[in-house]
Amino acid sequence: MKKSIFTFSMMLIMSINIFAQTWQNKIDSRLNIYDGTTEKFEFLVQLTSQADVSQSKFLTDKTAKGKLVMEQLRANAQKTQADIVTILNSRGTPYQDFWVVNAIWVYGDFDLVKELAQRSEVKQISENSRMKIMEPITPEPSAENLNKNFEISWGILQMNANTVWKRGYTGKGVVVGGQDTGYEWEHESLKSKYRGWDGTNADHNYNWHDAIREFDPKHSLEANPCGLDVDFPCDDHNHGTHTMGTMVGGTENLKIGVAPDATWIGCRNMERGWGTPQSYLECFQWFLAPTDLNGENPDPSKAPHVINNSWSCPEIEGCNPNNFNILETAVNHLKSAGIVVVVSAGNAGPNCETISTPAAIFENSFTIGALDENETIADFSSRGLVTVDGSNRMKPNVTAPGVNVKSAIKGGNMYARYSGTSMAGPHVAGVVALLISADPTLAGDVERIETLIEQSAINRTTTQDCNGADGNSVPNFAYGYGTVDALAALETLLGETPIPANERFSVYPNPTTDLVTFQNIGYEGLLQLQIFAADGKQIINQTLDYTGGNKLRTIDLNKYANGVYYYRLCDESGENCFEGRILKN
Repeated sequence: MKKSIFTFSMMLIMSINIFAQTWQNKIDSRLNIYDGTTEKFEFLVQLTSQADVSQSKFLTDKTAKGKLVMEQLRANAQKTQADIVTILNSRGTPYQDFWVVNAIWVYGDFDLVKELAQRSEVKQISENSRMKIMEPITPEPSAENLNKNFEISWGILQMNANTVWKRGYTGKGVVVGGQDTGYEWEHESLKSKYRGWDGTNADHNYNWHDAIREFDPKHSLEANPCGLDVDFPCDDHNHGTHTMGTMVGGTENLKIGVAPDATWIGCRNMERGWGTPQSYLECFQWFLAPTDLNGENPDPSKAPHVINNSWSCPEIEGCNPNNFNILETAVNHLKSAGIVVVVSAGNAGPNCETISTPAAIFENSFTIGALDENETIADFSSRGLVTVDGSNRMKPNVTAPGVNVKSAIKGGNMYARYSGTSMAGPHVAGVVALLISADPTLAGDVERIETLIEQSAINRTTTQDCNGADGNSVPNFAYGYGTVDALAALETLLGETPIPANERFSVYPNPTTDLVTFQNIGYEGLLQLQIFAADGKQIINQTLDYTGGNKLRTIDLNKYANGVYYYRLCDESGENCFEGRILKN
């Protein structure tokens, strides 16, 4: 009899220990430093129940997709969060509830963490750590001479986006979004493209959201230059303005935006480059269903078609395999709502397996590596495979221009050249806008859009060895499916047979040391060539004769200094032109 009592007692103790381990394992081990203290800190409570939004894939209308996803997520969150919200309200505990992911941000102590972890509806509790954006490589934030007769960003030319413009597709009717350090909305390159500006008045409702409400003195001794929770777009860093300029920016003479007739909306998710899971989730949620300036009346019909994400979350700042699923769930839900989520790969190259942080690692993120002007992978561009989560996922998806990219910065119509995968991602977001403007039925069909860009990319391979992964295959861990070609994507979309890049109009060698050849396949007749120096001074103006079947004409630049030159080659009407950039070194 005593043995039976002893056995029963041991089983009871074991059951209690198993229960204890179960709820304790819900708590991120990084939070254990607060155990035994009364200190308050930020943490995220993720609930087990997640709404099923899979029915959205059967809808063809983008707004209908967004509405279904929003309603399902909100209903599930309100139902399953109710008891926890009651507890938090009764104690006056600061919190913020989310529905884009069924989660609650809380500011409390470790005793509250332990209490919540023991609730059956709670899946996990993780820290809300600061995250750093991918800083541009070698930034040069200085004003540049704008008095040029002609300039188009080299990235636009490399992707043949300017040729897509000539076909009549410039992003009109498409909305791009960006979550970043904010945006200087009145910059000359951005103001007319801002959805909140009608040419006379500004209305920031549904067009701008600020998720930054707290100044963190750990990261700066000075007050934020924009302030906190501002009700108009403002950039406290430069990074955001630069990325938006690459998506839609430009003036009459300076073409820096891939989709110049698209409109933009924005959300500030970082305080001078530092964000948290809370601020990222808030922007993801706002993009799925933008709200008014009071954060009310969400409307998925006002959601963007594509959003750019030039930020990362390294493990040292709190993101680890135990909580990757929080941000991944948000990305998945945005895709279900018909929104393309473009993400920069990271600047941790050239080693393998360096695409290792959210959101670049996720299956449903469209991950972008960076190219230089010779269409070679940039040394800093992060590589796959993705091993940090055990998936061995092939990333990036594609590569795009990301070295020495000129775009807008804050400070009064200024421009600068930055390098980084942060600059590559916006190029691809712009291409998404071009394609949707060419075929509005693409709106909301994320899988088709991404496949078009991947399958039309110019295949690139590498001799780099990545632990047995084949750099000679396509896709591969350096280039993904290859370098983005906006014209080939358009031709594929429209059912045309894409013309191989090496058979179109081309200028080679580029870079050159002296001679440069202009090859013209698609035109027969006389073309007027103008070449300008970087300061806008015209150095060459002559007629090239492409009659009689001769499609090659060579120009000698030997007597000119090394540097960047711009060319324009037009027919007699001046309406049909080839434009581009030559690098002499």
